[in-house]
Amino acid sequence: MRFVAGIWRLAIVALCVMGTSEAWTQPNRWVYFTFQTGALVGFVMLWAAAASLVHGVQPPAWLKGAATTYAIVVALVAFTMLPPDNPRTVPQIMGIMTNTMLHRIVPAMVVLDFLLFDEHRRFKASYPLLWLIYPPLYLTFVLVRAWWWPHAGPGAGGSPYPYDFLNLPAVGWAQFGIACLKVLAAFLASGAVVCLVDRALPEHALTK
Repeated sequence: MRFVAGIWRLAIVALCVMGTSEAWTQPNRWVYFTFQTGALVGFVMLWAAAASLVHGVQPPAWLKGAATTYAIVVALVAFTMLPPDNPRTVPQIMGIMTNTMLHRIVPAMVVLDFLLFDEHRRFKASYPLLWLIYPPLYLTFVLVRAWWWPHAGPGAGGSPYPYDFLNLPAVGWAQFGIACLKVLAAFLASGAVVCLVDRALPEHALTK
């Protein structure tokens, strides 16, 4: 089954590359958490695919768990906090919107990879808190960048804010704070669920 796992993971890598392709020519797109997560997932899955195919060392548990958790959060935020994608403005590859790849297909495949191909009972109880370190850093980065380069995009009209709910001048501190708390709660809850599922599943991969 390691070959199946390897091919599955390479398919995820391909989707991540296609999904983030817009950012390779428009660097300000990397401000989106979706694109950053796509790059992280692509890197981790490429490592995992190579390890599966050649009996190499798999990514450390904390890194694989982080990629899984962040992919889940991307899907949750897309479904609950973002407007529907407009096929007229979102790039398409093979008839599929790149946002659909990163918001839906990749997270679903990453979760299945975690359930079916990963070894389990490796996650420490502290991992959800470890995975919570990056979101505040990301939010700080967005605010500092917006202050330093107020017309750098990637938002409409050159707005430096990647998401409307993070547009501080538009929503105000109160709504910005509420949005941040929702996002942090999504990270913490997703990480906790990933850890609990990891503890509940058999130690060896289900497809081994």
